[in-house]
Amino acid sequence: QVQLVESGGGLVQAGGSLRLSCAASGRTASSYAMGWFRQPPGKEREFVSAVSWRGGSTTYADSVKGRFTISRDNAKNTVYLQMNSLKLEDTAVYYCAARMWGWASQLTSDYAHWGQGTQVTVSS
Repeated sequence: QVQLVESGGGLVQAGGSLRLSCAASGRTASSYAMGWFRQPPGKEREFVSAVSWRGGSTTYADSVKGRFTISRDNAKNTVYLQMNSLKLEDTAVYYCAARMWGWASQLTSDYAHWGQGTQVTVSS
């Protein structure tokens, strides 16, 4: 089973940037679509971004378009989320997820493998 570990979260001021990483370990494969989701305090988990397993297709939630960039390096079994121009509303626990044999879906239920999350806190 593939294990996913997020890193790179932390406390940042509004307008700042963070780069999240999600490293896969254990049994790995290149045929994973990867997604980033987040769960703000007291709210449901929501879609942020996803990338196809070859990296050619990406999709973003409207709330992060133009600010966040997803990418992956299959040689390193790692997916990244570059977050720029961070806002207070971006505060959440960020999770990466992997989906086998599928496209870059925006649906939580389509992803079978999940990391434990990394906290991102944006302050004013």
